[in-house]
Amino acid sequence: MIRIAFAILCFATTVRTKRQPNILFIIADDYGYNDIGYHGSEIKTPVLDRLAAGGVKLENYYVQPICSPTRSQLMTGRYQIHTGIQHGIFWPLQQNGLPLQDPTLADKLREAGYSTHAVGKWHLGFFKEEYLPTNRGFDTFFGILNGKADHYQYNDSAMGINGLDLRDGIQRVNNEYRGQYSTNLYSKKAVEIVDKHDSEKPLFMYLSFQAVHLPLQVPEKYLKQYGDIKDMNRRVYAGMTSAMDEAIGDVVKSFESKGLWQDTLLVFTTDNGGQVLYGGDNWPLRGWKGSLWEGGIKAVGFVHGQMIKKKGTISKELIHVSDWFPTLINLADGSLKRTNPLDGVDQWRTISLQNNLIQCSRDSIFQMWNVTLYSFTFYGEQSQRKTILHNIDPLMSHAGERKSGKQFDARERAALRHNEWKIITGDPGNGSWIYTSTRGQNQNKLYERPNDKNIWLFNIENDPYEKHDLSTKRPEVVFDLLEMLANFALTSVPCFYPENDFMADPKYHEGYWGPWIHTQVITEELSRPSYTKTFRYSLLSIIILVLYCLYYRYMKRKRSHKSSPC
Repeated sequence: MIRIAFAILCFATTVRTKRQPNILFIIADDYGYNDIGYHGSEIKTPVLDRLAAGGVKLENYYVQPICSPTRSQLMTGRYQIHTGIQHGIFWPLQQNGLPLQDPTLADKLREAGYSTHAVGKWHLGFFKEEYLPTNRGFDTFFGILNGKADHYQYNDSAMGINGLDLRDGIQRVNNEYRGQYSTNLYSKKAVEIVDKHDSEKPLFMYLSFQAVHLPLQVPEKYLKQYGDIKDMNRRVYAGMTSAMDEAIGDVVKSFESKGLWQDTLLVFTTDNGGQVLYGGDNWPLRGWKGSLWEGGIKAVGFVHGQMIKKKGTISKELIHVSDWFPTLINLADGSLKRTNPLDGVDQWRTISLQNNLIQCSRDSIFQMWNVTLYSFTFYGEQSQRKTILHNIDPLMSHAGERKSGKQFDARERAALRHNEWKIITGDPGNGSWIYTSTRGQNQNKLYERPNDKNIWLFNIENDPYEKHDLSTKRPEVVFDLLEMLANFALTSVPCFYPENDFMADPKYHEGYWGPWIHTQVITEELSRPSYTKTFRYSLLSIIILVLYCLYYRYMKRKRSHKSSPC
């Protein structure tokens, strides 16, 4: 009992004095599974390869098929069916954004004492100022609010409407930085933040590159090494990847120069699969960005940091982007109180593989009582997750016929992973296998969905490339997974996907994309005279009526007075 009591005391002391890690969270945009060096790509990524080799490669890791849903689940730890964004992305003309009732990862880390900074792409809504990054937990923000912009001019179009989009906090700064390549500019700003950081505080850096998203643009110097790539889209894409790789190296060097790197955890992820129409490559996975096939949702990801005890390993445990929310908050000694129910789970002990939390020896102060304290070692665990809901989209057009007797309407676009099984329903998007590398375009295999087909079943552990549909061979598994989808659907909130609001047009806002609802309020106030006139006329009518009643009463009393005897 004495040994246990001293061990607990030693553990408590260790926890109190443990330094909160700095967190460098890097997102690549539209980055393909086969576009990183350690997956055998022709594209050179020496910095990413080195960091991944010294950390843990996540080889059973999933995100969402498109960017806003992935970013929303990262920032809230909640499935999109629970935040109302089951359909599409946040478009610049929509009054839409990450729900304000959900605290963000940045909110919770700032609450835990972190300096919080966002650099790069936001894409979580901006129709009101309350939705801007600096009102969602970040101390500073430098970047674009939309999903994409010209990498040099920082302007973008939606529905034929063009506007500028580059901000430092809420300040519009296009003129100051026009002509600087976005990847280099964002890394430069990240380095500046690190250089100015107070080392006494833990740092959370959210570095969200727009690379390698459209438009395909890159400085010429990054293209020279890829002269053997004949397809121009692929060549520029490769150059953009190398530019991003170099930029990440610059940011890492700034952490090292500042003396922060030893206490920094780096997480690298893509937001969805690569877009094969514009240079991306997800081979040998099936499908691409926007689809529910593995090529749209299985992500490049790794973790690097000195707090990982067993480095240079590969994790094949099931992990989802929503897991970063509880994992990082708990690692940062933060609190998950005052959050809505989470779908993410804490995966730190799964990722870190081996974590010595307590190690007290005979040299401790307890030796005076002749008590020996032993090292307590916690080993890596299996994933805390057995299921991933990839999505249920009630607004996507139905596909095929409804199957009688099934709990879930298989015409709806949805996908679910449970243990080794994956079910897809509705229209999952293009299911072709595309190899955009120069090493084998003849391996492409195109796929066109039969009109009446709307259920697929795969054993992902045995068939990671989704070549063998087992939906007719294992009907009992289909039945169980459809039941799980039905249960998830019962917990979903209504999907919110508003119509376009053309008051967002930058021509009303000095040429910039940005919050516009305050402008609408002004417009409504300017149009209020009609309401004011109605009110005034009503008030005047009431006054006239009251005056008439008083006059009538006065005249009645006067007549009564004249008719009465003296």
